Amino acid sequence: MSATAARDSAFWHPFADMGVVRSHELVIDRAEGLYVWDEAGTRYLDATASLWYANVGHGREEIVQAVADQLRRLDAYSTFGDFANRPALELTEALAARAPMPGAKVFLTSGGGDSIETAAKLAQRYFHERGEPDRTVVLSRTAAYHGTHGFGTSLGGIQANRIGFGAHAESGQVAHDSADDLRAALERIGPERVAAFFAEPVIGAGGVYPPAPGYLEEVSALCRENGVLFVADAVICGFGRLGNWFGIERWDVEPDLVVFAKGVTSGYQPLGGVLIAEWLAEPFWGRPGSPVFRHGPTYAGHPACCAAGLANLALLEGEGLIERGAEMEGPLLDALAPLADDPLVAEVRGGVGTLAAVELDAGLRARRPGAPAEVAAGARAAGVLVRPLGAGVATSPPLPAGPEHFQQIAAAIAAGLDAVRE
Repeated sequence: MSATAARDSAFWHPFADMGVVRSHELVIDRAEGLYVWDEAGTRYLDATASLWYANVGHGREEIVQAVADQLRRLDAYSTFGDFANRPALELTEALAARAPMPGAKVFLTSGGGDSIETAAKLAQRYFHERGEPDRTVVLSRTAAYHGTHGFGTSLGGIQANRIGFGAHAESGQVAHDSADDLRAALERIGPERVAAFFAEPVIGAGGVYPPAPGYLEEVSALCRENGVLFVADAVICGFGRLGNWFGIERWDVEPDLVVFAKGVTSGYQPLGGVLIAEWLAEPFWGRPGSPVFRHGPTYAGHPACCAAGLANLALLEGEGLIERGAEMEGPLLDALAPLADDPLVAEVRGGVGTLAAVELDAGLRARRPGAPAEVAAGARAAGVLVRPLGAGVATSPPLPAGPEHFQQIAAAIAAGLDAVRE
């Protein structure tokens, strides 16, 4: 067997050029605080909180112990029908108490993609129960990312993620920065056919686009006027990333559903869910014999995942990390802002939460489509992990990160730009 074949991997990585990755994996071996180490012992600043989720940082013994204790007591059991477990009951109560709408109900899933499916199906089923079965269309925004399940693929605004999969749902997209475009879409489709509009408070994987002033308020009002459900996708924006629990609270908006995942456990266990307004849940909760929402993943309400969530919420709240997402947004943007002077950079975006993006010059990307990945590789060589996006690189470090780490991130991205230049 050749040396190359000996290194060949059986692991098909998500979102990967497997022709390259099959023999060039970066194997992460351990993690602590803001840093991870590969198997060779090289240390990297985790400037993306892994995949936007390690909000409290790595290696928190409080969460590890909570999960271990729960596994010893009750490893796993279904929550279908009338089954429950104490961690699931306590976590849903805690999330409902922090929800941006009163009396919220909480449907638990295994992650963000599951949660988008849940919200979309629930929106359609709600209108079916109300005698409006034609309300099946779901709308979203350009540059949006809502996972890669069926509805998520249809709702996604990153075109590369949609190619070759066909249509999974009746869906449509509007410009991410134009309430008028949503208004026109509602008029064109007919509001009587639209079930829900999905919006990330700050677009994440599509390029880190904070909303224009007044945008979220205006589209929320349009939804209300037309009887369309407003769904806030807080998978990236929640649990301190924008300085509050679910991100959407920064604006004068009351969503009908909130999709969450990632930061709810800081990634220590896979967990997601949907917050549902009390009035929206009522047709399914109102009385014995109410319609059954025939939907749910096997591991909904998994006790060890919920134990991780409870321990994580305690850390976020007890260490002031919820507020820190807003406190550090200025210092992060200030550290990255000088990169905008580089001729290879088109724009630096951020300032709403502890996340930001450096978009590369369009001419550079036209000449070298792989430039974002090259910049990320250069940053990695400088000891910092940033995330290549379609047009640039993004950063969303764990919430304990501070100005000294932001300067390290900026220096590493500058090193990545120099590597491209050379």
